[in-house]
Amino acid sequence: MQLSDHDLNQLDEDKLLDLPEEALRRLSIRLLNDLKEARERLKQNSRNSSRPPSSEAPWDKANDTASDTDAIDAGEDTPDQETDNTSPEPPAKESKQDSQTDSSQASDDVRKPGKQPGAQGFGRQQVLPVTDYQDHRPELCACCGTVFTTSQQKAYTAFDTVDLTWADANDPGLRLITTRHSYYEATCHCGHVTRDEPYRHVTHGSLPNVVCSEWRLVGPGLAALIVCLAYRMRLSRERIREFLQDWLGLSLSVGTINNTLHESGAAAMPIEDELIEAVVNSQLLHVDETSWMELTTFLWLWVFSTDSVTAYWIAYRSAELLENLLGEDYLGWLMSDGYQAYRRYPNRVRCWAHLLRKAQGLEESFDPVARQFGKQTLALLNTLMNAIREARVDPPDKPLTETFQESLALYRALCESLREATHKKTRELAGEMLNDWDAIFQVVASYHLPLTNNEAERALRHWVILRRISYGTRTEQGSRVFAILISVIETCRKRQQSPWLYLAAVIDHQRTGRPIPKLPPVA
Repeated sequence: MQLSDHDLNQLDEDKLLDLPEEALRRLSIRLLNDLKEARERLKQNSRNSSRPPSSEAPWDKANDTASDTDAIDAGEDTPDQETDNTSPEPPAKESKQDSQTDSSQASDDVRKPGKQPGAQGFGRQQVLPVTDYQDHRPELCACCGTVFTTSQQKAYTAFDTVDLTWADANDPGLRLITTRHSYYEATCHCGHVTRDEPYRHVTHGSLPNVVCSEWRLVGPGLAALIVCLAYRMRLSRERIREFLQDWLGLSLSVGTINNTLHESGAAAMPIEDELIEAVVNSQLLHVDETSWMELTTFLWLWVFSTDSVTAYWIAYRSAELLENLLGEDYLGWLMSDGYQAYRRYPNRVRCWAHLLRKAQGLEESFDPVARQFGKQTLALLNTLMNAIREARVDPPDKPLTETFQESLALYRALCESLREATHKKTRELAGEMLNDWDAIFQVVASYHLPLTNNEAERALRHWVILRRISYGTRTEQGSRVFAILISVIETCRKRQQSPWLYLAAVIDHQRTGRPIPKLPPVA
């Protein structure tokens, strides 16, 4: 850069208008060179510079992938794939049957991921020693109600389940146990054959393709461990497979691991109603959202945090989720940022951290009016914060609204005067302060309310890191599973209870058709 920040601070419109023509031309050349260099820096990414891929937003990569796919679909050349040599239209002398054959062959050339049609399948190779046996026998004839004796029964099928023994202070460490489940049938004197069959059912309407069943290789405790590795430890399916093989001597396929995660999420879906009830009935609710990719669909990960519940949903950034979840008449205090969808709720509190950062940015601006506005905003907010913190320790004799009434009136007049300022950021912050005036300064009157939305932002931090690793989810079903499982994890952590013991119990109850246990009580 040819001009430093110190140089730009001294330049404004009046200064440029006063310069002689030749000096203005030379300065314009330097400004042009600086602008070109700045634009080139903005265009740098992991594909045209030494910047690492982790420095890019996930949706930028997705958009690139989508554009490459569009190019292939359109028949354009890409670096990794050449265009089809077939013409878009069949020759005039080509028969209709020949054109259909060529079209089908061309479509077959595009190889889809995963197992190909007609390819040889692979069954499970590892054989684990059985450590426990469990028999499932019918007790009564389903037709006439006759009680069966053991001699009338014979096994007709069996399967093995691998599970974990939970570690404790007296028996530390993890140990696998393999249970062989044998199912019996009995023939009654009336001729009816009664079987005891493994329980199996579709767990939730929003996940119609996921079935919860007793007939599973992965037991409830092992399923909870896989959920822990995937979400708490942020491991990919391949890394989970590697961990289980290296540390537990257990060989599971990536498909089995993925199916276990989806079944665990489906088993926990009924807990969503309990989470919603806690959110709606809360006295103080922290809400925030961060961007999230579902393959190539741009969505948002929402968090709703109370003193006892942390719930997540993946949806569009619109008022629809708020309306469906909170309705129109939410009575508690809503702590949020400046997103306009929150303005429909009267009992709202604005996060000051966002305002302080914006004011700090104005203070560092090259525009003198913006710098002064930023300084004044920072001075007022810092003064009020100190007064609020002191009031929480030692309540004042006079309300803070009366103490700072004149200062707030002067600042409001300043915001009104800058609402049409030429500097964009100044104009935007002044308008934001006026639009959310009551929500911003509500904490001055009710100083027991929080000043920031750090509760919600901390609840998102871990999953933002996971997003940078995994680049989001790939399907709507995966998004639903992810949201409910991390809601259970964070809620149990907030209540100082083990999420893995609780999740294992939920999976076990769902697999056997029993009512799932309620969330652990607050410690």
